[in-house]
Amino acid sequence: MNKKPDFPELIDPRGPRVTAAITLTVLGLAFLTHSTALVIIQLIQFTIGGFVSPKKAPYGFIYRKLVQPRLRGNFIGEDIRGPQFAQKVGFLFAALATIGALTKIDLLFSIPVIFAFVAAFLNAVFDYCLGCQVYLLLQRITRRWLNPKLKSDRLKE
Repeated sequence: MNKKPDFPELIDPRGPRVTAAITLTVLGLAFLTHSTALVIIQLIQFTIGGFVSPKKAPYGFIYRKLVQPRLRGNFIGEDIRGPQFAQKVGFLFAALATIGALTKIDLLFSIPVIFAFVAAFLNAVFDYCLGCQVYLLLQRITRRWLNPKLKSDRLKE
């Protein structure tokens, strides 16, 4: 029985940057208007993007149908796991903001919205995915924790 290597799914790396720009706009408006509806829209985006696939999320659909066809050139695929983890982190922030909005606790609304806004800003403007970096850091830490030999071999060099 031949088992294929388990390669991660790849996505167009320009997609997360465009979806971050949409997120930046939605969260900025949500913060300025204190809109529960906008935070819930963002929560839906993060839920689908984090727990199903960024490709299946609404902003991913917008990117694939409206933006990607207008872009020139080929792209080198990016591992989907980092952006998907970032969407899960965004889900936590949006869930807290939703709870804050529904319970009328301003700080529980504002602080998570601001944190998610800053992360979206970094991705949209500087192409720096904070959630992706946290994902990679956690991968390194857990790999060393699960395999202590990796750490000791590195010290011998």
